[in-house]
Amino acid sequence: MISIKSEYEISLMKKAGNIVYKTHKYLQPYIKPGITTKELDKLAYDYIISQDAIPSFLNYEGFPASICTSINEEVVHGIPSNRKLKNGDIIGIDIGANYKGYHGDSAWSYKVGNVTKEKEYLLEHTEKSLYEGLKEVRPGNHIGDISNAIETYAKNHHLGVVKELVGHGVGNHLHEEPDVPNYGKKGSGPILKEGMTIAIEPMLNLGTSKIYILDDDWTIITRDGLPSAHFEHTVVVTKDGYKILTGDDNFE
Repeated sequence: MISIKSEYEISLMKKAGNIVYKTHKYLQPYIKPGITTKELDKLAYDYIISQDAIPSFLNYEGFPASICTSINEEVVHGIPSNRKLKNGDIIGIDIGANYKGYHGDSAWSYKVGNVTKEKEYLLEHTEKSLYEGLKEVRPGNHIGDISNAIETYAKNHHLGVVKELVGHGVGNHLHEEPDVPNYGKKGSGPILKEGMTIAIEPMLNLGTSKIYILDDDWTIITRDGLPSAHFEHTVVVTKDGYKILTGDDNFE
């Protein structure tokens, strides 16, 4: 069942989302060659705790860390480790924060030092595909309108759309109904209504859309080894559009 959030619930999600945004901003200066993903995880954990929240991902279905750190061909769910970032890497960092029982969820992909033009292209157009999807968020539209906008943009820029992984509803559970695929037909799927809260998160690949999961049962990588990028915002459907909850300007 798709839940419609009350003003009070949305206020808690605004706070959770703002903590996620601030955690991303806090980590950014540390994303450089030589740091380990485990060090980034510890920084994120300490910051989220300092904001009177708890990391949404820590121990979620057994996930052993506070953030997901996915490097290069890793699409999502990379587990922080002693691996050091290298110049030329890209890294997707997915962060969730639970504030008084409500979640914010946002992923962003970052350059490590100087990256190739191909990786620059991937990052630019994956981020833009997120905003193409957001343009379709308003009451009366369908989830499929968001999905189709992302897929159309990705295909026009010759990027592979991961189909096995989707966006989702967010609230007092990290993952709620509805699913928000990054591909689909206009006019299909549930109708958007004011008060719905969803995470939209295109995951696009420089090559094939095909993926597989590593033996750690978490890390998902591209089948051809080419890089992948991931951008995600949690938003609330408003009476005339949407508002990003995982940003710095969501307090009225």
